[in-house]
This record gives sequence, C-alpha cells and structure tokens, in this order.
Amino acid sequence: MNADIKEKALRRLSLIRGQIDGLIKMVIAERYCVDIIIQSSAIKEALSGVEDLVLENHLTTHVVEQMKSGRHKKAVAEILKVYKLAQKKK
Repeated sequence: MNADIKEKALRRLSLIRGQIDGLIKMVIAERYCVDIIIQSSAIKEALSGVEDLVLENHLTTHVVEQMKSGRHKKAVAEILKVYKLAQKKK
C-alpha cells in the first residue's frame, strides 16, 4: 500500500473510532434521535472517504501492475466489482 495513502486511511479510521465511541455514548445517554442519526451519517461519510483512499491505492498500484503484466481480465473484473458495490449504495 502507498505509504501516504496508508497514513491517511489510518488517521481517518482513528477518527472514525472516536466518532463511534461518541455515538455509543449518545445511545447510552438516550440523546435525541435526530442527533444520533446525524452522527451515524457522519460516520458513514467518513468510512466512504476511507473507501475512496483504498480504491485510489488499488487503482494506482494493483490495477496498473495487473494491466502491465497482461492480467487485463482480472483488473477489469475487480473494477466492475467495486463499481457494482458503489451502485448498491445509491
């Protein structure tokens, strides 16, 4: 994994861990439902950012290597798999 992307992903995941801990405390304290939903949505967005980083890493490293080594079908299949997952989120 690209060192810069790895560092960014780990930093974001650490922040997400803190957000989840906060969300747990909100539920325990029976905070206002809308506030809990807003925090949950923020966590999902943060996770999406991590996914974007990992995808960037995959495209710029693994897919490039697969294409260079003649494994075009594998590269295309993986890209389509990620694309289909993204479509399910909509």
